[in-house]
Amino acid sequence: MGFILKTALRYLKAKKAHSAVNIISIISVCGVVLTTAALVCVLSVFNGFSGLMSDKLAKLDPPISISPAEGKIIGNADSLLNILRNIKGVEIALPAITDQALAIYAEKQVPVTVKGVPEDFNKLTDIEDVILYGNYALSDSSAGYAILSIGVAGALHSSNGFFDYMRLYVPKRKGNINPVYPAKAFRTDSLYISAIYQADQSSYDRDMVYIPIDVARRLFDYTTEATHIEVKPTKNADETAIIKRIESALGNKYSVKDRLQQQATAFKMVNMEKWVTFLLLSFILIIAAFNVISSLSLLIIEKDESIRTFHNIGATNRQISMIFITEGLLISLTGAIIGIAIGVILCLMQQELGLIKLAGDSETIIVDSYPVKLLWSDLTIVFALVSAVGVLTSFITATLMRSRLKSKL
Repeated sequence: MGFILKTALRYLKAKKAHSAVNIISIISVCGVVLTTAALVCVLSVFNGFSGLMSDKLAKLDPPISISPAEGKIIGNADSLLNILRNIKGVEIALPAITDQALAIYAEKQVPVTVKGVPEDFNKLTDIEDVILYGNYALSDSSAGYAILSIGVAGALHSSNGFFDYMRLYVPKRKGNINPVYPAKAFRTDSLYISAIYQADQSSYDRDMVYIPIDVARRLFDYTTEATHIEVKPTKNADETAIIKRIESALGNKYSVKDRLQQQATAFKMVNMEKWVTFLLLSFILIIAAFNVISSLSLLIIEKDESIRTFHNIGATNRQISMIFITEGLLISLTGAIIGIAIGVILCLMQQELGLIKLAGDSETIIVDSYPVKLLWSDLTIVFALVSAVGVLTSFITATLMRSRLKSKL
């Protein structure tokens, strides 16, 4: 084995007799290096966007959300809250009601998604961190308040303060509708606007309005019901273990989801794009591997005299084949190591310096440069892929070598 490895290394480093072989060898290594570096950078950028999404969702998405497996309403929300608050690892459990309504402010009106939450909702999420104007408040002794998303505030031309009420209209769920008095077909309530927020997430910024849960229950004809229950684990608690305890305590009538599962569609899209891009670059890597095969084929032809000498000193056909197979592996592994190193360096530079900027107005976009996040698992996958391509290249080289050796015999 020492003879095979030393010879392969010598062939790899030595200057070839024909300049074309040198050029193709350099191109083959560069092809593997560049493709490997591109794989590392692309995967890290997708990781960065995924992490950015997760950070933004963490502001308003509850760590754990519980909803009915079938239907829309949790009829026994209060009794469920008592069960949840006694589960080990649960710090806060709050009911919430989410539904549609019509919001009217001055002469403007817009359909909105209303979310009724208790006053201490700010202890479960980081909503106070995303408030642009005003202060977090849902009620006091004199009035109820609404917290508007930036999209709703813009559509209503409203601002926080006591200038005017915002009125909410919801069709009645119960009772008969009198066509003579269509206005009586709606339940309505009025609230002042205490704050306007911007979470940089379209699902929250477009049409969301937060109101007190007792107001939401009046509007939607509920008493103790909720559409879902939101849970915050204690600090440093094992979230997965808590979810399993909740599922065990509540049974299969309820769906328990963490943040990623609550936004499964968005994360699936990012992951799908990530691995489709990975697949496309993998094909480019396979194409680059053909340069390695070309380089080895020319080297085999060039080393005819050396092959004959190896035969004369007693080397077997298998040993001679292994020399060129080992050289193919060395080219791939060298390209993989250099490419991963370059990719890691570029990602770290982008992470620290933000060299490549995102197009758009810096005042309206979340980040002004491409976010990156290096994961060891991605580096392992890239290295494994390049190694697998190197093994495939070596097998093709072995086939070529065996055919040439047979023709020489």
